[in-house]
Amino acid sequence: MTFNDDSQLSGGKVKRRGRTAGIAGGGIGVAGIVVFLIAQFTGVDLSGVVGGGGGLTTIQQGGAEASPVAECRTGRDANASIDCRMEGAAESLDAYWSAEAEQLGISYSTPEFFLFTGSTDTGCGTASASTGPFYCPPDRALYVDTDFYDELRSTYGASGGPLAEMYVVAHEWGHHVQQLEGTFAETDRSGSGAASDSVRVELQADCYAGAWVGDAATTESANGETFFEPVTRAQVADALSAASAVGDDSIQERATGRVDPDSFTHGTSEQRQDWFERGYERGATSCDTLTVPASAL
Repeated sequence: MTFNDDSQLSGGKVKRRGRTAGIAGGGIGVAGIVVFLIAQFTGVDLSGVVGGGGGLTTIQQGGAEASPVAECRTGRDANASIDCRMEGAAESLDAYWSAEAEQLGISYSTPEFFLFTGSTDTGCGTASASTGPFYCPPDRALYVDTDFYDELRSTYGASGGPLAEMYVVAHEWGHHVQQLEGTFAETDRSGSGAASDSVRVELQADCYAGAWVGDAATTESANGETFFEPVTRAQVADALSAASAVGDDSIQERATGRVDPDSFTHGTSEQRQDWFERGYERGATSCDTLTVPASAL
């Protein structure tokens, strides 16, 4: 997905952090290790197992300084720089959900969005590139080590491209929308299985990501120019490739050589692509994964 060179970026939506200040209490603890291992296995985020942060070691917040990503003023900057691309995606997502939230009956607020390198401390534990991008409910914030995008291509086999990168952000932003909807409080994301709440929540976030992409070419920046040029099917294919690469079945097949539906937490590659496409074609109001029967997932 290509930014309109003449679109205007206001700045301030995305901040880059320094390295973590350390872990309070002398270590991450068993719960933190379990969260890390689950994240390693399931792929792109921790939100399905972190919940409200209960049971995790408290992390020091004071040492992780954050500052807005610099010199991101236009769509041309976003096309040239990964940090500015994250800023442009955030501004477009924020504009989209500010308008779309009313259709879902929610009061919208903007999440925090932090980029980091190596590791950083969060209200959900210590994050690293191996953790994968994730949304932390206690912080109401997205965390992304942009080196993950190299891993998405090299380890998970995604085709890459700017829209594949921004799909990941849009998926995590979808979790923020779910937090505002009360979905996290109303679902049991501690379990697993092909029709579990964990899978349903993740597939809805994929659908919300698709809904944003479907509207992206009409969402306007601060100067009235659209953020993006019209989206092509080849660019959508990049996003679908990323969605497929982090399907439970694909990850399990690569890791163990077999597939165990009882341990699914994010959905299959096919499901993730299908729900992204549904959002892309029909919008956010079509993204009811929570009440449909298992056969419709």
